[in-house]
Amino acid sequence: MERRIADIEYEQTLLSRYTVAQHRAEDGLDRSVYLLMSRIDGQGPMSIGELSTAFLLDVSTLQRQTTVAVREGLLERILDPAGSAARKFVLSDLGRARLAEARGRSVHALDKILADWPTDEVNAFADLMHKFNVSIEEFRDARTP
Repeated sequence: MERRIADIEYEQTLLSRYTVAQHRAEDGLDRSVYLLMSRIDGQGPMSIGELSTAFLLDVSTLQRQTTVAVREGLLERILDPAGSAARKFVLSDLGRARLAEARGRSVHALDKILADWPTDEVNAFADLMHKFNVSIEEFRDARTP
């Protein structure tokens, strides 16, 4: 049986394009800020260095993105709960509300898109997407010096 890796690459490209377009068109949150907020929401307070490692982005890029998010009231800087000197970012109340709204619109849209899929296929797709993303992070981490 043929391994359709090129087909996966193509479909991943389309998926990325659709996801970016969806966020720009509907929720008013910049994609990069949405990704930052989602990661902090899932992982808890994060420093610039931790965000840099998580996203493989230059610290200066993340400083620009977090500055915008703080200015817009979406993120707040706090002292590290673990006691280190580093400042960490958390979602503000406004940020938590805006992220919930944006995520809710995305989930609603996906529910409509997948409406005619049987539940077992939706669940299998969710499992495979998770496995795919874990594999991407493991590949990335193995390549990072």
